[in-house]
Amino acid sequence: MTQLESQGVAASAKRTLQGSLGVTAIVFMVVAAASPLTVVGGAAPLGILIGNGAGFPTLYAVSAVVLLLFAVGLAAMTRHVPRPGAFFTYIGYGLGRPSGLAAAWTAMLTYTTIQVSVYGYIGYLLSITVESLGGPAVAWWLYALLTVGLVGILGYRHIDLSSKVLGVLLVAEVAIVLALVAAVVVDGGPEGLSAAPFEPTNVFSGSPGVGLMFAIAAFIGFEATAIFRDEARDPDRTIPRATYGAVIGIGIFYTLASWGLVMAWGPGGIMEAAADPGTLMLRTVALYLGTVGEIVVNVLLLTSMFACVLSFHNVLTRYQHAMAGAGVLPDRVGAVHARHLSPHVSSIVQTATAGVLTVVFAVLNLDPLLQVFTWFAGVATLAIAVLMAATSVAVILYFARTRADRRVWNTVVAPALGFLGLLASAVIIVVYFPIMVGDVDGDGAPVFGAVTWSLLGLVVVFPLLGYAQAAWIRRRRPAAYAKLTDTIAG
Repeated sequence: MTQLESQGVAASAKRTLQGSLGVTAIVFMVVAAASPLTVVGGAAPLGILIGNGAGFPTLYAVSAVVLLLFAVGLAAMTRHVPRPGAFFTYIGYGLGRPSGLAAAWTAMLTYTTIQVSVYGYIGYLLSITVESLGGPAVAWWLYALLTVGLVGILGYRHIDLSSKVLGVLLVAEVAIVLALVAAVVVDGGPEGLSAAPFEPTNVFSGSPGVGLMFAIAAFIGFEATAIFRDEARDPDRTIPRATYGAVIGIGIFYTLASWGLVMAWGPGGIMEAAADPGTLMLRTVALYLGTVGEIVVNVLLLTSMFACVLSFHNVLTRYQHAMAGAGVLPDRVGAVHARHLSPHVSSIVQTATAGVLTVVFAVLNLDPLLQVFTWFAGVATLAIAVLMAATSVAVILYFARTRADRRVWNTVVAPALGFLGLLASAVIIVVYFPIMVGDVDGDGAPVFGAVTWSLLGLVVVFPLLGYAQAAWIRRRRPAAYAKLTDTIAG
């Protein structure tokens, strides 16, 4: 082995990621994960159709308030726990190492399921788009696998490349949505502009629990700002600012955009328009921005979904990197590339995971929109609500024990209110979960059938896996458990 090769191997084995991401770059990264156009064009129509109809926009505002309260405690922890593991690190510091490991595996479930759900949607959209343009009829999962490969290539390289790609795509999709809302406001809509989406009778109509699930799902990713700690320019300032900026920006944007979508068809006509949720956004744009606007949105909807899966890929690879550093995953997964300074092995692992799951869904013949996207987005949303609720408790207990931060609002009141809101959200999601997956009786009432229990079971099995692993490591590998102490529980 030459000296140069020896240096390359040594560099590849470095455990710490490096970078100079600022507030804007990190906000772009996590908001791109929230995928504005995917939410407005994909999730919002489903939230309207199988959720609470014209009252759906209010649920974005409600979710934003709850998650902002959660973000207060999260930001306090980022200043006092200088680790990039986010959920599992914070829960480990507050509730102990076994709970930290349970959180780590629950986070893996969350980001994996939300990522593969979007792969299903992007595969579906590419399939119908190519066919509508006169191209061959190709199965959705083939397009999904091609997307998995491209995301894997970008995820293998330096994070700066991904942040630049995401930044350009994010600006374009936000601009087109705002242009649509402006066009609707100027036109006035078929029933005139109103505050009907915020009226209680509309908010509590239909299945608000299902609507809440789609609303909270739109925010998944904002909390991942802490994952980029090692690659931030000034993490103690950058991470809290990016966290607040992301949740406030997402909340305002989605509330406005979904209100515009309802106004475009009128509170009385939006349910009929949303009967075909996959094309609602395109039909709305064609109506208000013309054919050119429809083409632009069709392209941007695809790039938005690509930005979404790329961002979640980056989050997942860094979770795996942090877990390897804690001794939870194989040591090799924590390697950092010599030139790209990326968790390249973790990226390869995550690419393979997404590819295998896509093939499994294809073999099971699942519908990419109504099953892959809807079902697994629901699993991710419930899991993230549970994780955030546990993190809120961990924040309160950590600061009560250490007294490292004596600000009552930041370390007690806001986290407690966030916990109550997240706990209530989790309960509501569970109650309405059967409706989302189609487990209903003849009258449309929810029934906890096999599909519902199987999907909900994932949110129970994964944290139990973490607790079991903690017990095994402590009994069989005491040295590794000591390492786990250093990285998770201080």
